[in-house]
Amino acid sequence: MIRGVRGAITVTKDQPEEIFQETKKLVLEMVKANSIDPDKVASVIISTTPDISSAFPAKAVRTLEDWTYVPVMCTHEMDVPGSLPLCIRVMMHVNTEQKQQDIQHIFMNEAVKLRPDLVKKNQVGQA
Repeated sequence: MIRGVRGAITVTKDQPEEIFQETKKLVLEMVKANSIDPDKVASVIISTTPDISSAFPAKAVRTLEDWTYVPVMCTHEMDVPGSLPLCIRVMMHVNTEQKQQDIQHIFMNEAVKLRPDLVKKNQVGQA
């Protein structure tokens, strides 16, 4: 069965180095928390708020060991007034037997504000 694993993180500025570093940090935490094998990942969609335009976060994912052939695509998030700025969101589609309620969605930095109901107290770098 394919399940969606969600994650989000913010950056402090639209700078390629920080975008790559924070995207990699988020994806690695999603993988760790859910014991994800890259061979079980069907695809990854990454969205950014419109204020992030200096780099493709997908590039950070493609540099991870064993992730070269995982389909990854970037897009922009809707530009809603008052929304969280400088945010990178990840939706990973994973083949897993885990139940929906057992999936650990990861929110880091200021992105913990997006879904405080899903943020686990034991997540590293959260809340």
